[in-house]
Amino acid sequence: MEAKLATTIILIFSVIWLMRVNGIDPCASQADNSDLNVIPIYSKCSPFKPPKSDSSWDNRIINMASKDPLRFKYLSTLVGQKTVSTAPIASGQTFNIGNYVVRVKLGTPGQLLFMVLDTSTDEAFVPCSGCTGCSDTTFSPKASTSYGPLDCSVPQCGQVRGLSCPATGTGACSFNQSYAGSSFSATLVQDSLRLATDVIPNYSFGCVNAITGASVPAQGLLGLGRGPLSLLSQSGSNYSGIFSYCLPSFKSYYFSGSLKLGPVGQPKSIRTTPLLRSPHRPSLYYVNFTGISVGRVLVPFPSEYLGFNPNTGSGTIIDSGTVITRFVEPVYNAVREEFRKQVGGTTFTSIGAFDTCFVKTYETLAPPITLHFEGLDLKLPLENSLIHSSAGSLACLAMAAAPDNVNSVLNVIANFQQQNLRILFDTVNNKVGIAREVCN
Repeated sequence: MEAKLATTIILIFSVIWLMRVNGIDPCASQADNSDLNVIPIYSKCSPFKPPKSDSSWDNRIINMASKDPLRFKYLSTLVGQKTVSTAPIASGQTFNIGNYVVRVKLGTPGQLLFMVLDTSTDEAFVPCSGCTGCSDTTFSPKASTSYGPLDCSVPQCGQVRGLSCPATGTGACSFNQSYAGSSFSATLVQDSLRLATDVIPNYSFGCVNAITGASVPAQGLLGLGRGPLSLLSQSGSNYSGIFSYCLPSFKSYYFSGSLKLGPVGQPKSIRTTPLLRSPHRPSLYYVNFTGISVGRVLVPFPSEYLGFNPNTGSGTIIDSGTVITRFVEPVYNAVREEFRKQVGGTTFTSIGAFDTCFVKTYETLAPPITLHFEGLDLKLPLENSLIHSSAGSLACLAMAAAPDNVNSVLNVIANFQQQNLRILFDTVNNKVGIAREVCN
């Protein structure tokens, strides 16, 4: 066994050495007409460097998961209006839980940016040159021949939250948004957006000119929600309302996942569950979540804790920006107690957001967790249900209770549980597909 492990390690380092000798950058994107590279925000290939205090990937997850309650509070505010003419719809926020970034080019010629991928936000926004409080990497409007500002008279302006337009006459479409102790001001503009080999002309996004706080993604955010300013809406018929992604493990080093836009190249055979829509929170991807099994036990709890209610926005969503899956407290407590019962024979402790941590030697007793959706059962791999302490001596159930300060029942299937899975969103045929795919 030790000889086999040593041989594997030698092969891995040999491949990396050969790539470097031959001038191949293992972090470089490969040419592909349908894929976009998706990488963890603090991976080896990411342009973003982790805080010095976060010395290991698992400590960073604990830190990021601690910010999930702020994201839940944000998700609970995504309430649409019956008519856009009376009040703008909710859009364009994030709570610095940008664990995955995509490589894009903005403007003509294209300026390279690494933008956070977010399925629960509609509009895109990027820091622009001259921005106060922004990172060193910004978009330069003056360097783009296809750039153009938008004024208050355009329809897109009425779809921005925090709008600041003059009562009479015309002016720049400016808006202000605040969240999680941070805020930013921006102007709605348009320019060409390049994704892999595709170019979307006249793409509307927020050009950020001032930031207060540290929660805004350093190089901006790309919204893949379902609203009128999202990438899917602005790309028209280009992608037929279809996209998918595969998120690599947080532990992945040189390898990355991919974002596929449009029907071409999507899995031919994939299990699906109905995609639901709530007028109360129209940007979110709701699914009919029916239950949870721990081992062979279907955990009992009242069905109303999972039920979808389009009038209140309660139910279950799939989200790329929340770190660990969160269930409303009665559901999580029932899952936790059954999990502890089946592990048995040990003392459970807490680390950050995780309240079910145990000595790693008991890991072999940890039961698998299966998420039940209408028409689809997803048995989570061990790496998607357990996280280890930085010392490696403890294993923790990588789930938690939803914060109790949100105004409706909301369960979130988060990105830690989505690792190495292909998640397909089809907004035309109203279905979500899930399939195993090793994308490290």
